[in-house]
Amino acid sequence: MIVLGAAGCSSQPASKPAADGKPSPSVSASRAAGAGAQGAPGDVKQLPGMPTVSVARAQLAGLKVATAGSMAGYSREKFPHWASQGAKCDTREIVLERDGTDVTKDADCKAISGSWISRYDHLTFSSAAKMDIDHTVPLANAWRSGANTWTTEQRKAFANDLTHPQLVAVSATSNRAKGDQSPDQWAPPAKDYWCAYAESWTTVKSTYQLTVTDAEKAKLTDMLTTCPT
Repeated sequence: MIVLGAAGCSSQPASKPAADGKPSPSVSASRAAGAGAQGAPGDVKQLPGMPTVSVARAQLAGLKVATAGSMAGYSREKFPHWASQGAKCDTREIVLERDGTDVTKDADCKAISGSWISRYDHLTFSSAAKMDIDHTVPLANAWRSGANTWTTEQRKAFANDLTHPQLVAVSATSNRAKGDQSPDQWAPPAKDYWCAYAESWTTVKSTYQLTVTDAEKAKLTDMLTTCPT
């Protein structure tokens, strides 16, 4: 049975490159120093629903291995995202506030100031407009691994899940370089985030009973070896 998460979203009202439709923006940022718990750079906050390493390994062992499915019939519109969360806020704004520091919002719930650290590449930002909200397991990847059989409401829940580590504020460049690729095809440039990335990816796929390919599972296994013992 598929577990439905709370409503949420991905990046800005723009899309992603390649198969997931993400454009390539120009981003200005500075390097963040240091690495914190869960392999996250700097002072970033813990994502919701993160498993322990042992749980992630058990979840990975339990995932069904299958070849990637077809993209036939796929479109991002089949995963309604940036859903309303009440008080004029949508999922994007909720994640920006959750993942940022000292975030202030206007009367329409838009982040107008704050600071953000991109887990994927250690870049820091002081403008919410420079941030994308990434789906840890991309919508197109989910489609190829089982979401093509879901209802629209199930896909909406997946695209707006604020309960599990499926949504994360990251730099637009890293998000759009990732596109719809699985970990064996793209991994965060910041290798100190590989542990948390593999934990996040694995628990999301386990929660939604999505499949993994052989290469994907092998890479996730390798990434979990970077976790602290």
